[in-house]
Amino acid sequence: MEEPCPIRTCYQRDRDRILHSKPFRRLKHKTQVFIEPIGDHYRTRLTHSLDVAQIARTIGRALRLNEDLIEAIALGHDVGHTPFGHAGEQALDELLQGELKGQSGAPEHFRHYEHSLRIVDILTDLNLTEEVRLGIGGHSKGRKDLSAHDGEPTSTLEAAVVRISDRIAYLNHDLDDAVRSRLIEGVPERFNSIGTSHGDRISAMVLDVVRHSEDQPRIAMSDEMFVYMNELKEWLFENVYLKEPLPMEQVVKAKRIVKELTLHFAQPGQLPDGFDGIQGAVDYVAGMTDRFAIQTYMRIFVPTEFSEFVALVR
Repeated sequence: MEEPCPIRTCYQRDRDRILHSKPFRRLKHKTQVFIEPIGDHYRTRLTHSLDVAQIARTIGRALRLNEDLIEAIALGHDVGHTPFGHAGEQALDELLQGELKGQSGAPEHFRHYEHSLRIVDILTDLNLTEEVRLGIGGHSKGRKDLSAHDGEPTSTLEAAVVRISDRIAYLNHDLDDAVRSRLIEGVPERFNSIGTSHGDRISAMVLDVVRHSEDQPRIAMSDEMFVYMNELKEWLFENVYLKEPLPMEQVVKAKRIVKELTLHFAQPGQLPDGFDGIQGAVDYVAGMTDRFAIQTYMRIFVPTEFSEFVALVR
């Protein structure tokens, strides 16, 4: 049993432990959508986490919920993400259900939200409260549609706020980044129905959540907003996340890097001190930033003279 802090609530303490941890700092060099983008203004996993925290705190304050608990969950919800975002997550999961399946010490699968809990519980041992842990472990929906069930307090109302705020954040900032990169020409007219700017769309979504959640035992939205957000999510998958040839071309390359690094470090004697076996290889590679993964791949698999030439070209 740990002594309570004399000036902070337990959730403030959790927030601070996450904020000062190495896995949280590494998020600044982990992909949100675009892998190694040229430009200073594209989102990363770190800025995404800050966006989620800001949106969730706004909703939480309006609904008179615990802002400290909300902020701790929001800041910690993505610390388990791999290099290259969901591409790296898919690569590790494919390995564990393919070439590494059934091998001694190999986990059955890889989910970034489960790995987030492994980080805060085992790899960094932050000793977080159960409410924060449950919120971190239950935030992700992947490509599934939002539904009324997502607002149900399976652990706490604060966790439900973060789950919905995560979707609000990435729908809007990924759309904004896609326009900035010119991957898409602009926002389709039908998605301007709730606002014509990044800020207007976020405000409309937040207000809708607050208005429909006041004095309710759940976090809710209007039926119209559920439809709007689910349609926008599907449009982004088809026109941004899975668009050919880019960024899918980069996704294929990123997955290859993650898979080959994991297989290399799964061999005896290849891991640094503190890591061991297949689980250690997964932990080590999952903790890498995008640029460290690329540098490590070049060091291991590319002849020195050629890697220097590639560096000059880049």
